Amino acid sequence: MLLRALLAVALASLVFAPAASAADFPNRASRLIVPYTPGGNTDILGRVIAHELNRATGQPVVVENRPGAAGTIGTDLVAKSPPDGYTILLASFGNILTAGALYKGLPYDPVNDLTPISLVATPQTVIVINAKLPFNDVKGMIAYAKANPGKLNYGSSGNGSSNHLFGALFASMAGVQMTHVPYKGSGPAVSDVLAGNIQLSFAPFPLVMGHIKAGTLKPLAVTGSVRHPLLPNTPTVAEAGVPGYEAVGWFALMAPAGTPKAIIEQLNQQVNRIIALPEVRAQLAQEGAEPVGGTPEEARRSVAEGAKKWGDLVRRLNITASM
Repeated sequence: MLLRALLAVALASLVFAPAASAADFPNRASRLIVPYTPGGNTDILGRVIAHELNRATGQPVVVENRPGAAGTIGTDLVAKSPPDGYTILLASFGNILTAGALYKGLPYDPVNDLTPISLVATPQTVIVINAKLPFNDVKGMIAYAKANPGKLNYGSSGNGSSNHLFGALFASMAGVQMTHVPYKGSGPAVSDVLAGNIQLSFAPFPLVMGHIKAGTLKPLAVTGSVRHPLLPNTPTVAEAGVPGYEAVGWFALMAPAGTPKAIIEQLNQQVNRIIALPEVRAQLAQEGAEPVGGTPEEARRSVAEGAKKWGDLVRRLNITASM
């Protein structure tokens, strides 16, 4: 009888442990893993979220940069961490939406090994060209590309990166041939557009706004579904001649699969509160990003839809990358 009683207590503790931990969450420091180097856009966004989570909960939230292998090292760390809410990931386009299709031997499943907490933001890019090129809009660019197959070179931050795939999607939907030139970052790609070594780039807003204002780069279109306040007179790609085109970056907070629902919901509420703050929205706007938020279920659907859209493109065009 004593053995049975002890067994019953042990089983009860296993059943109720997640609920108990969720009830007083958080009661110690937690980690926000940013799978890229310090100082970049992802890192800056992660530090804003960590600071506001710390203010809201009274517990330290430490940003831990774990760069390497195109963001997959830090993502794998979170996927294999205890599902208790104390280690979360600032996930992005490359390590979640395209990783499964791009990389052989990926050590985690982006869909099944991680649980979405909330969408955070979807940054647009802007198609910029060297100011000396003989066209001024997307239709002119398409006509030039058709008259000069393969002679339009577009730079990206690397093979399989978001702005590589944004260009590949454009070429596919517009029915043109463009040559992709990968760089070690968007900065060098934009520099070569300015120098005339390549013709265009699907570039992040912060890198090119100064050049656009100076007249050394011409903006042809933004890649989202709506015009951006930073460039209100610049049409979307869909408006400018490629109906149905939409390509935006993607940031979300994710936790290890199996994290208790109560903890996920608590974190989700905090994220939605944070991205509604005027100062956070203003900072995101300067990055060309639209704050999103929403429920964990909406974030989960976004993962599934994004992985299908971009994974299908990667497989159809046989795009590969190394970690």
